[in-house]
Amino acid sequence: MTLHTPHTAAEDRYDSMTYRRCGRSGIRLPAVSLGLWQNFGDATGLERQRDIILAAFDMGITHYDLANNYGPPPGSAERNFGGIFKRDLAPYRDEILISTKAGYGMWPGPYGDFGSRKYLLSSLDQSLKRMGLEYVDIFYHHRPDPDTPIEESMMALDQAVRSGKALYAGISNYGPDDAEVAIRILRHLGTPLLIHQPRYSMFDRRPEEGLLDVLGREGVGSIVFSPLAQGMLTDRYLTGVPEGSRVTHSQFLSQKNLTDTYLDRARALNDIAVGRRQTLAQMALQWVLRDDRVTSALIGASSVEQLRDNVAALSFDPLSEDEIAAVEPYAVHGTEWL
Repeated sequence: MTLHTPHTAAEDRYDSMTYRRCGRSGIRLPAVSLGLWQNFGDATGLERQRDIILAAFDMGITHYDLANNYGPPPGSAERNFGGIFKRDLAPYRDEILISTKAGYGMWPGPYGDFGSRKYLLSSLDQSLKRMGLEYVDIFYHHRPDPDTPIEESMMALDQAVRSGKALYAGISNYGPDDAEVAIRILRHLGTPLLIHQPRYSMFDRRPEEGLLDVLGREGVGSIVFSPLAQGMLTDRYLTGVPEGSRVTHSQFLSQKNLTDTYLDRARALNDIAVGRRQTLAQMALQWVLRDDRVTSALIGASSVEQLRDNVAALSFDPLSEDEIAAVEPYAVHGTEWL
């Protein structure tokens, strides 16, 4: 990274961002949060990463979302973020929420994956060391473990909070039944679940199948990932595949996903967005935020310009009931996997 003067945050950073209450907690999250799932590993230049991370804070994005395995290689996103944070954002620590997760494969052997207490707490220690932090604001169990009792995983989250290494507990990718069990256990332990992180978009509507009902009833917030369906809910692929675009190199998206059915639906959605004088990506973000049980939408960014365009979604009027009804025939669950 080239030498530079440490960042001075924009004085107006809180003037235009919308903040939403996270369930029944005292926490408010920005309506758009920055996820470091992709574009923040060692394959991306540190100056570009720094530009995006600092621009986000200047726009009022106070929440940065990571996980132990984000990269590539795994761990590099946390390490890169930690270096940028130390140089530029450390004076603003009390204004910033940082989250990380554990639950996917991270190191060899039987203790480096899924949901045992040993794995979760060891991973948290490693994450704190990589980021150079004393604590994270939210520590998530990244996915349910079919072989470890939920009680053990939730006891690990409770211990992380009681030890001071995390302020709040979260879960991700849990279905409604498992989420309800996790909520009940954590409440009994005295560490209420703050937040759930599910995948949700116009093309992946599984949270509507009971999960959002559970979260709303129990007073738990939610922050949704992949609200743009890995770029399928943008105008990027409507007229072809641009050279170097995500679909040409991503392990999560390929050209086989860009079917005629997908294109028909995405073009129809794009027409509705154009009628609102916004981009399809902006409308897709507003669509997931139409439900007040969704606290925040996680977005990635490969450039400051892309980040600004997506955050601009918050400047438009909310979708009307008629517009939501117009979207419905084309917001078809499963489109992403056709």
